[in-house]
Amino acid sequence: MLIVFHSKSAAEVLMFSQHALPILQAAGKSFDNDELPERGVITRADLAQAIRGIEHAMAITKESDENPDSDDDNDDKVHPINEPVSFRRRAYPLLAMLRLANEKQEDIIWEPAPVW
Repeated sequence: MLIVFHSKSAAEVLMFSQHALPILQAAGKSFDNDELPERGVITRADLAQAIRGIEHAMAITKESDENPDSDDDNDDKVHPINEPVSFRRRAYPLLAMLRLANEKQEDIIWEPAPVW
């Protein structure tokens, strides 16, 4: 399911629920059956903790995202479109939204994305 995050202080963030789940779990949200509910909220009181949790998860995954053995002369490189998207890249737009909402002390909600 495609979900959309809303905040008064930032542009909407679209994400598949299976990708949003680990990000929200890092932010301190817990869900029954490890399944993201259709609708939810991150309250302004929870924003600082959520930001710290996501930043911590991003720092942990930073080492695994980097590939120190990459060789620029290697012709067998995987095309970027075939590479998996890292946790850090998936989490960054939501983290930016959380930071802006925290500055303005606004809640963030998520719900199913509209079908056009």
